[in-house]
Parts: sequence; C-alpha cells; structure tokens
Amino acid sequence: MLVPLLLLLALSNALEIIGEESDGHCSDQLILNPRPHSVSILEFGAVGDGKTLNTIAFQNAIFYLKSFADKGGAQLYVPSGRWLTGSFNLTSNLTLFLERGAVILGSQDPSHWETVDPLPSYGRGIELPGRRYQSLINGYMLYDVVITGDNGTIDGQGSVWWDWFSSHSLNYSRPHLVEFISSNYIVVSNLTFLNAPAYNIHPVYCSYVHVQNISVYAPPESPYTVGIVPDSSDNVCIEDCSISMGYDAISLKSGWDEYGIAYGRPTTNVHIKQVHLQSSSGSSLAFGSEMSGGISNVRVEKVHLYNSFNGIEFRTTRGRGGYIKEIIISDVEMAKVYMAFGATGQCGTHPDDSFDPNALPILDSITLQNVIGTNITIAGSFIGIQDSPFTSICLSNITLSITSGSPTSWVCSNILGFSESVFPEPCPDLEISYTNSSQACFSLINPNGKSAVL
Repeated sequence: MLVPLLLLLALSNALEIIGEESDGHCSDQLILNPRPHSVSILEFGAVGDGKTLNTIAFQNAIFYLKSFADKGGAQLYVPSGRWLTGSFNLTSNLTLFLERGAVILGSQDPSHWETVDPLPSYGRGIELPGRRYQSLINGYMLYDVVITGDNGTIDGQGSVWWDWFSSHSLNYSRPHLVEFISSNYIVVSNLTFLNAPAYNIHPVYCSYVHVQNISVYAPPESPYTVGIVPDSSDNVCIEDCSISMGYDAISLKSGWDEYGIAYGRPTTNVHIKQVHLQSSSGSSLAFGSEMSGGISNVRVEKVHLYNSFNGIEFRTTRGRGGYIKEIIISDVEMAKVYMAFGATGQCGTHPDDSFDPNALPILDSITLQNVIGTNITIAGSFIGIQDSPFTSICLSNITLSITSGSPTSWVCSNILGFSESVFPEPCPDLEISYTNSSQACFSLINPNGKSAVL
C-alpha cells in the first residue's frame, strides 16, 4: 500500500528537530523532513479489527525497515483501525506514524508482554522485586526515532493491570506504554495516549527528547498511573501537552537509593512549558521521590494546574542521596488544588535493606514565582530533613485564594527560604525578604527573567 505524499511530508527527522538544543530549551517550531522510505503495517498482514493480534506484523515490519537505517531512515504507517498488539521494539532512524482514527491497542493478555531485567538505576522492579514487564513500544540504544501522527491513539487498555495491581495479583512490575532506554534524539508528538498500565512515556538514560502536542489520560481511580517521566535523562523538552492522570501528570526521576547513586546519571536540562496538568491523587508536577542520581537545571513556565491533590511537589527521604536543585518554576495558574506547593523529606520506600541511611539528599535553590491560585486548601507544606534541611526555597509574586475553613495555610520545618509579595503570608522560615538575600534567590536568573543555567 502506498502512503500519500502528504503524509510523507509530515514525517520528521529528530536530529533536525532538536539537534541544536544543547541548552535544553524547546524549539519554537518543529522542522519537518520526509523519510525516504515508507511502508504500511497492512503490507505485513496486520488486521485492524481490534481482535486480531498484530505483534508479529509490527515486529516483521520494523525488522524490514531496519535495513533502511543507513539510507535516510524509514517510516511505518498505521492507517485507521484498531490494531491489537503485544510489546514490540523499534529501530533507529524510524518514524512510527499513526493516521487519524488509528488506535494501537495493548493486549490485555500478560503473556503478550515480554519480561525484562530491572533498570540498573533501580535494582529491581518499581512495584515488585525482580524483573518487570516490557513496555508496549520500546527503544533500546536507538538514535533518531519519531512517534507521531495525525492525532492517532495509543491505548494501553490498562484496566486489567490496575485490577491486578490493586489485588496484588501481579508477578512482575507493570509495563508502560512507551519506553526509550539509552537513546538519543527522540520525538513524541501529535498523539493521544490512553489507559497506560503504569507510565505513559518513560525516557530513561536518554538525551535530546522532545514531547510536544500530546494528550494523555487515565481515569482518576487508576492506581499510580503517570503521564511523562523523564528519568536520568538530559536535554528534555515537554510542551503544549494536556495530561490528566490517576497519580502524577509529569514526574522527574533519576534512580532509587544505592542503585541510583551508583549509576550516577542525573536528570538535567529540562524545559517544560505551556502544559495543562491534572492529578487525582498525586501531583500535577512532581520531582522524585526516586532522585538518587540528582535532578537539576529545570525550567517550568506557563503551566496550568487544576483539579489536583497537589500542584507542585518535591519528594525525597533519608537514604536517597542525590539532589534536587536549580529549579525555576514561573507563570503558573492553579485552580482547585488541595495543596499548592509541597516539599517533603519523608516520602517513599526503599528497594531493599541495603540502602545507606546516612545518604542524605540535598534540596536547594528552588524558585517559585508568578503564581496565581484559586480554590486552594493549603498553600504549602515544606518538611525538610533535620540533618539536611531544605535551603534557598525562594517564593516571589504568589497569590493564593485559600478556601474558607482551611485548617492552615503553611506548614514548615527544617527549611530555609526567602519570600517577597506572597499571600497568604508564609511561615517564618520563608519570610526573610528577597532584598536581604537576593543573590541566593536570583542567582539562577539573568536580568531579562530567563534562566541563566538552562
């Protein structure tokens, strides 16, 4: 089947899209280039009836397209239909294109999902010791991969996984929808993601990842479902996305306790902008709690957080090690959020008993500015670690409308910070004026308001 020329022109080369974004900023406009070779999944015997299992068709198509990697790459075109499949692997210099009306369905039979070793920076599966289910769509040590379309859909059909998780019936940790490991120049755009078993998009040990113009949804009751999870990855751009999840919408991570410390790869140079985030039981935007490799140089701007348990939360605990630092979050609108800001040093479990209780995490240089919130119950809770207090928590130009009958506006301990033009008035640990400590608060920001470190 020949793919229309118009669709070929919509295919993009990831190297051209983000290859020059060494500062971690999102590009203003994607530059689209055609792939010179294209095939349809129909050519490999796939049937889009929502019942026929197409795993072998996807595997055979990608094996065939692998031969074009050194000839400018290729695209796999998925037309309108419901394409049931188990897990499959991508290849380098590839575009996976989903036409409008195309739905890739994850099989609800766990035997159709491979199992793989745990990630080295975690040491075990996140939910259960040992191996884990491989994600639906996978990339390992790849280069220049695009997953895009004309608003096609990837549906994990996760309800059975949620039931198995809640009933403790799983033998391995749940799979994700899309996972790239140790890969560079990755683009995910113009798609809808539904009902992931756990995470939706999980780049881990990756560089130059661009996620743009996607919609992500899982129902409020879905347990610990998460939207986008940059994990021990750098130069990540997330923009123009709408995400509504059972747990976290966007969560930055970098490994778990002694395994993350040993692997030693941080998440750094991340830019998130113009996103709409909703979280039913977790946080719209979360940092950690698995952050043992470190998280730094993150810029978040022009975001809308709504109908969420927590708005922005920093999570860690004794034994994590690592750091969360040099974070700038600005131009935020919140509506109907229980707790606007949170930072806790008592969050999360440990993978095993081998963690070092003396591995104290550092949380430092966090700037929150230009925030308007309505229908907020608690303004903020900042609970640091006695032996490693949270430092340089900088608040500026924040106005939160607190719901009537709220028990308290701020809760603070073991933190040191600064504030200016904040309502309601923060706790004493945050009341030192910017004018006395401007260097600590604004060292990350140059005179035009832009981040100096991203």
